[in-house]
Amino acid sequence: MEQAYYSNGKLLITGEYVVLDGALSLALPTSYGQRLTVTDIESDQIFWKSLDEQGRIWFETTFPTLIEKAQPGTDPIRNTLLEVLKAARKLNPGFLATSGGYLLESTMDFPRNWGLGTSATLVNNIAQWAGVDPFQLQWHTFGGSGYDIACAKHNHPVLYRLENKIPVVEEINFAPPFKSALYFIYLNRKQDSREAIAGYRNREFDREHLVQFITHLTRELTHCSQLSDFEELLGKHEAAMSGILGIPALKETHFSDFPGAIKSLGAWGGDFILATGETGVPGYFKGRGYHTVIPYAEMIL
Repeated sequence: MEQAYYSNGKLLITGEYVVLDGALSLALPTSYGQRLTVTDIESDQIFWKSLDEQGRIWFETTFPTLIEKAQPGTDPIRNTLLEVLKAARKLNPGFLATSGGYLLESTMDFPRNWGLGTSATLVNNIAQWAGVDPFQLQWHTFGGSGYDIACAKHNHPVLYRLENKIPVVEEINFAPPFKSALYFIYLNRKQDSREAIAGYRNREFDREHLVQFITHLTRELTHCSQLSDFEELLGKHEAAMSGILGIPALKETHFSDFPGAIKSLGAWGGDFILATGETGVPGYFKGRGYHTVIPYAEMIL
């Protein structure tokens, strides 16, 4: 028997870092994601293969079906996968509790270095297979706010927040009339989210005030009908986070001559940015060596 599971990638438009403290954030599921195919086989082993967007195997390993017997080794990727499988087993004792083995293939349709949720899509797929709560599985393994799990599970933009450490997810119709002027640009480097979060946690500031500010800004942004208003709110968000993080906004340091707005997405300093402009946006960034420029309609579900 074969089963297949799929999870969407993610982009966080507002609330990077502050979503951890309960701010309302706008998160967008992407048209890119990760698929997990599970095939029952006659064996006492789990055979795992990870394939990239071109169908090439970039990682493979085996585990005993009785996952408790598996021991960590020197490969950090295998150890992380083992941690997720063992956590799923603890959350559902009936998972991997019968005889027989499995052939698993996990296939991404986006490059691993894009930062669209390689870990979250994997966790959500394994959670579906194991029959467990993906938020709990995420928090037992990778941690974080959980907004990426919300995107993995939903096929529409969501407003996301944590209330007393419980995820609150609201699907919304976010389809601004100016979405043809929105582009996502990959900065040619992946940022370490855990390291970035640790840096944010070490900063001293009025967290309650920042949460209220970002929450209000998120609500305003989701109701924008004019590109100019949208750009103004993005600028306010960048300025606020720049002051909190003690890091200059990317537009100041790298793209000061860009006529539109630029917003960092997720951990500052890597992965994707959001840029606005009616014309010339792809040419501007490709001329500066950033060749992955994806229009909103192609990136977002």
